[in-house]
Amino acid sequence: MNGFELYNKTRLVFGEGKVSRLKELILPNIKNILLVYGNGSIKVTGLYDQVMNELTSINANVVELAGIEPNPRLSTVNKGIQLCREHDIQFVLAVGGGSVIDAAKAIAAGALYSGDVWDFTIQKAVIQEALPIGTILTLAATGSEMNGGSVISNWDTKQKRTMGSKLLYPKFSIVDPTLTYTVPENQTINGIVDIMSHVFEQYFSQTMHTPIQDGFAEVILRTVIKNGEKVLQNPRDYNARANILLSGTYAMNGTLPTGVEADWATHVIEHEVSAIYDLPHGEGLAILFPNWMKHVYLERIEKFVQYAVQVWNIDPENKTDEMIALEGIQATRDYFTRIGAPSSFSEVGIDDSNFERMAEEATRFGTIGKFKTLSKEDVLSIYYKSL
Repeated sequence: MNGFELYNKTRLVFGEGKVSRLKELILPNIKNILLVYGNGSIKVTGLYDQVMNELTSINANVVELAGIEPNPRLSTVNKGIQLCREHDIQFVLAVGGGSVIDAAKAIAAGALYSGDVWDFTIQKAVIQEALPIGTILTLAATGSEMNGGSVISNWDTKQKRTMGSKLLYPKFSIVDPTLTYTVPENQTINGIVDIMSHVFEQYFSQTMHTPIQDGFAEVILRTVIKNGEKVLQNPRDYNARANILLSGTYAMNGTLPTGVEADWATHVIEHEVSAIYDLPHGEGLAILFPNWMKHVYLERIEKFVQYAVQVWNIDPENKTDEMIALEGIQATRDYFTRIGAPSSFSEVGIDDSNFERMAEEATRFGTIGKFKTLSKEDVLSIYYKSL
């Protein structure tokens, strides 16, 4: 196990009816608030009215930014930054899923920066200050509600990049499982895949002697696998929704990578796909991850054996390590297929015409990945295996 520092300052407020806590969670003396949300579904469900009633009760001046995209775009983030400056915004409140929260974080960082917010994604600048952020989560997926990371897309250049800072941790996040009852099935599926993929990135590591971290990761995976199918059968299963939500939060709140060198290559590889094709992130990960597994499993086969046995309950009796590992990988693919996720690029209308460019962009700073170091040629191989 490696040395580590665990930091998390987000106040997690979890459970049914917790939106009523909003007025007490907003920082004192805050009057000018930017409300950030997506395509307006929160108005259909009544959540918008709940939020506005809470904010009205503290006499807040609310400025709205609606229409955050599933892969939030730089152009939309810049609109939010402009609103912050025009209306002297003091607090950014994100109501929605991970994309809305990521956009809010980028807005919070950009509002107090004199340059282009994209500078933070290309390592041209470091975030020195940011507006405070709060979130009300409506979708289990990214874990952005309890970390300082953000992913945004530059649609003009077809690039998808990350930024991060301790300054971007939400001050609070309200997580109410009932708010996810009306999430469309395809978004629920993508969220399940996304959560599992986040765990994979941190679980498949070359760091040895990490039984606690491994145990955390394995129980999250088993929880998501079991409750994912329950939710798809009954979208209003409170306990199943709650377990998936909490899994998503814990998968990305800094607990799993403590003392572990995480990988993150598959996310880099997928970002190049969704940057060009605007593919939902979960769909891209469902296609790519089993093929990444097949490409790298021999680097530390005992970890894939452990994964197969502990997560998928593969019977190791009279089997070689390679047989066990491959059964675990196949179980991953079978589960994704069973819940309705795509298994190939061809299923989502993607051909190989941009593979060269995507592989070049994925490795623009050199090799990627820690479990197995991947070159441009490795990335190309994974893309073609995914075709």
